[in-house]
Amino acid sequence: MAFEEKRAWALAIIALVGYAVYVLVVLNGADGPLVDAPYVGALLWTIGGGIVAGIVSGIWFGIAARNDGLQVDERDREIGRFGDHIGQSFIVIGGVSAMALAAAEAAHFWIANVLYLSFVLSAVLGSLAKIAAYRKGMQ
Repeated sequence: MAFEEKRAWALAIIALVGYAVYVLVVLNGADGPLVDAPYVGALLWTIGGGIVAGIVSGIWFGIAARNDGLQVDERDREIGRFGDHIGQSFIVIGGVSAMALAAAEAAHFWIANVLYLSFVLSAVLGSLAKIAAYRKGMQ
């Protein structure tokens, strides 16, 4: 398995686990309406934890692959671009959705959660696109 494919797997899993932890913490902290649940701390901790976990996993995979070399060829670059394009589309969708919610004067809770969900979808679906390209090949 290529170094970049391992990183894609790790980032997809980290994003899913981080978001699942966030949702569980927010749902458990909601005593009344969901909008009034304390979410900011959980949001910041899970995003920060995801960033740290991504860095640590990249370092770990880099150390594990040091004997194989970390050369990135044209195929890796093309697959990386392909996955990034898939992922970035969800960032745009999330940004537009957040603007629509802001224009509708929705609660900050919903705006923040739409943005966080778009970041998670971007990471997961971009990583899955990269994994699929490594497994099935590029068309």
